[in-house]
Amino acid sequence: MADGKTFKKPRRPYEKERLDVELKLVGEYGPRCKELLRVQYFPIRIRNNACNLLTFDKKNPRRIFEGEALLRRMFCYNLLDEIQNKLDYVLALTVENFLECRL
Repeated sequence: MADGKTFKKPRRPYEKERLDVELKLVGEYGPRCKELLRVQYFPIRIRNNACNLLTFDKKNPRRIFEGEALLRRMFCYNLLDEIQNKLDYVLALTVENFLECRL
């Protein structure tokens, strides 16, 4: 996983709405440009993994094993509480949650 992509360049680099949102996030949480791109890409990857796992049956060993690993990782990052132990909570995570964790 260390050799994979860590961020994704925006499709439209000078889109006003996106730049306004990024400026607000930079002002509130203080990440640098490439760091903000990384933080924006991370929840997308996590949500995609959770969506793929939710397509499997609840008794599927892959869903159980990888789902528990994903939830454990979210607990370690302090993004989820112990009572939020379902993959549905992972889908609700936003960029702000990851930036709050960073502070």
